[in-house]
Amino acid sequence: MANSRSALKRVRQNETRNTRNTDIKTRVKTLRKKTLAAAEAGDKEAATKSFQEFTSVVDKCAKKNIFHKNKAANLKSKTSQAISKSA
Repeated sequence: MANSRSALKRVRQNETRNTRNTDIKTRVKTLRKKTLAAAEAGDKEAATKSFQEFTSVVDKCAKKNIFHKNKAANLKSKTSQAISKSA
């Protein structure tokens, strides 16, 4: 366990950041599944709407360094390809 006050503070900060980042990553996964499900169902309007929301959240994650910028681009690209394939 940490001994100094600053080390204890770092532990608290890491727990907070870990929780926040996990919540955001879960949101990204949920939005991606929602987008792909709408595309599979053939609902193009719902798929494009949820894809816009998905890309917005992914871009924010990349900006905050939760995802690497290349991973963000990869996620958006693969999701976009899946939408265009199913349509």
